[in-house]
Amino acid sequence: MDQVVRDKTDPIEEEVEEELFFTDVDELQNHGINAADITKLKQAGVCTIKCVQMTTKKNLCRIKGFSEAKVEKLKEAAAKLHNASFITGLEYSVQRKKVLTISTGSKQLDELIGGGIQTMSITEAFGEFRTGKTQIAHTLCAAFIDTEGTFRHERIRSIAERFGIDAEAALENILFARAYNSEHQMDLITEVAARFAEERGIFRLLVIDSIIALFRTDFSGRGELSERQQKLNQMLSRLIKIAEEFNVAVYLTNQVQSDPGGGLTFVADPKKPVGGHILAHASTTRLYLRKGRGEERIAKVYDSPDVPEAEAPYAISAGGIVDVS
Repeated sequence: MDQVVRDKTDPIEEEVEEELFFTDVDELQNHGINAADITKLKQAGVCTIKCVQMTTKKNLCRIKGFSEAKVEKLKEAAAKLHNASFITGLEYSVQRKKVLTISTGSKQLDELIGGGIQTMSITEAFGEFRTGKTQIAHTLCAAFIDTEGTFRHERIRSIAERFGIDAEAALENILFARAYNSEHQMDLITEVAARFAEERGIFRLLVIDSIIALFRTDFSGRGELSERQQKLNQMLSRLIKIAEEFNVAVYLTNQVQSDPGGGLTFVADPKKPVGGHILAHASTTRLYLRKGRGEERIAKVYDSPDVPEAEAPYAISAGGIVDVS
């Protein structure tokens, strides 16, 4: 909700900027794809040319009325509209300059993660209860998928007051949905992607609090672990594509569990995030949140390609996440 969004660039080449933002699938109509098929694509959550290229032929063939020949024609048309082949490192560096950072509300925490929560990537925060995972989500808040019933409009009002923002306007600008099972969660992700496509450039952040809760409920025991991880992997893959497709930041909260082997390796805090290697590989930046003294909380960079392993203190206030005084 604290929409302090900082563009990391000075104005750059107009043609590159235009290319970075998505092209609607409606453009395919100019390349021989009929309107009925485009409607079916949108209903399946494929709303941009980039998404057509990101979706496998196998999955496109699952759309009702799509044959292999039709999918092949669709892929060829998409290739004419968007280059999905090799580019130079310099060209990619120009694309990365369009990454935005969204403030957490704490300057110390922002500095720890390179300026704030980054777009085009997934940021995961995990830790025990009362470490601030959900409070960071409320401070960031834009599009919010709630899987644990933790969203509170009262928190948004108090955070809005801190930043001098009209509370009603802040709540009006938040897109909220409550997910009740892992399948519903996936449906909501598909739906929000369609909203991102319709309301071009309006949203810069998607929050899911938490990513794993409903999977732990829907899949129990070792016998269903493989299926759970496969479904989780598909969801995370979709989130990665959404982050890159629409230049949005994806902020996920995650739970922790005790590590039975942690005590044997003399680890001071033998807890590990739930979700295994699949979630570890999908998240670009992973933050471990823990309790400090009194109201102080500590954020530690657990894994990131951008910033070194380090820690920063922060606190939870009525107005959201703040610096430790």
